[in-house]
Amino acid sequence: MQALSPGNEGEGRHARGRLGFILLNTEETADDDIRAMVPPDVGVFVTRVRLADPVTVQNLAAVAGDLGDAARLLPENLDAIAYVCTSGSIAAGEAAVECAIREAQPETSPLALVTCVVDALRHLGISRVAVGTPYLDEVNRMEAAFLEGRGFDVCSMSGLGIARGRDMTRVDPHDIVRLALDVCTRDCDGIFLSCTALRAVEVVDAIEEQTGRSVVTSNQALVWRMLRQIGVHDSIAGPGRLFRQKTPVDMSRAR
Repeated sequence: MQALSPGNEGEGRHARGRLGFILLNTEETADDDIRAMVPPDVGVFVTRVRLADPVTVQNLAAVAGDLGDAARLLPENLDAIAYVCTSGSIAAGEAAVECAIREAQPETSPLALVTCVVDALRHLGISRVAVGTPYLDEVNRMEAAFLEGRGFDVCSMSGLGIARGRDMTRVDPHDIVRLALDVCTRDCDGIFLSCTALRAVEVVDAIEEQTGRSVVTSNQALVWRMLRQIGVHDSIAGPGRLFRQKTPVDMSRAR
């Protein structure tokens, strides 16, 4: 067989795009969620970064210094790379996360997970949000301040008070439903279940049916935003209204 000349090798397995994800070392949920929602012709590439327990604001912020090294372990020329930690991307700062990834992989589009969440909430027209988390109180306070700073009214917020990252992955989906029902107030127009470790994607539809509210979860928002970054707008059965609603809600009327 004649040797192929450079540039004529073909498109490869992932015709519609290649996405990179920087996960925490304690993460056991996001990898499965991502691969379940991403279409088979979009590549998923994962690397890890270490978060020390307990999951405090200080320890979350410390991860920022390692994001560049983690990004360098991913293949070159990915279409987008995201840091897959909601509270961690708040503690580090969206700009710092994007800068670290961009310096390591200049050809990619960098994203912080919390940016994906903000975009998803706005897409669904959620301005008065109820928030459920597995976090300690200090992390909840940081997240509430962030959301309020981005223009959302945090109607209610409750955390499970879990200090260790791996323990967050063990929360039963039935308990996540109960958490969502507990935080859902009469005046909220949507629910945000924060943390990539929570198995919240599994119960989005059940919560939306029981509450009548739109639900955003960290991993659902991540995949939705990353796919749209590369022009993939597929509807996916299961993870709530977010993937089914094609046109963003007019937020001027939603408020």
